[in-house]
Amino acid sequence: MIEFLFSQYRDYPKQDIILEIVAIIFGLISVLFAKKNNILVYPTGIISTVIFVYLLYKWELIGDMLINGYYTTMSIYGWYLWTLKKNDHEEYPISVMNKKEIGIGVIIFLITVIFVILVYHFFDKFTSWTAYVDTFTTGVFFVGMWLMAKRKIENWILWIIGDIISIPLYFYKGYTFTSLQYFVFTIIAIYAYKEWKRNLAITI
Repeated sequence: MIEFLFSQYRDYPKQDIILEIVAIIFGLISVLFAKKNNILVYPTGIISTVIFVYLLYKWELIGDMLINGYYTTMSIYGWYLWTLKKNDHEEYPISVMNKKEIGIGVIIFLITVIFVILVYHFFDKFTSWTAYVDTFTTGVFFVGMWLMAKRKIENWILWIIGDIISIPLYFYKGYTFTSLQYFVFTIIAIYAYKEWKRNLAITI
């Protein structure tokens, strides 16, 4: 079983394996902070995404690298938004999407998918079915991160969808640790959605 799960790491540089594990640990810590609606989700998340940008660039996983580069940028943006207060209250409390935000979310998804398709064509990365799945998950995660910055409860639904798809996807690509990370992410996201939903019910 161990051989089946981790044999692909046999030829990996030791420092890359260590960096992947460190990035995963900080990623899990970040999601736990997000579940608790704690602003520390952002600094811990930035550490994880910056490491993954480096690793994914090295592994030539362009779509995944773009996702994590975007995560880093949106983490800075979300960190700023979550610090804003109005009359001693959070300016962006947990809330649900309105029609305008749904429209913006659809636009972000479509623009992201088109952009990734163009990038993949430029780098000639449409050589496997995984590239086509990557275009979809990138769009889902881009919208999810934007909604997280806005503290919209629907962000967790998108994380759950993207995480479930990413579990077998990363395992197939040969990154078992990252695949296991997305498995844990899925579980946390389900509980986080329930917790945010309870918090939302209290504030309404």
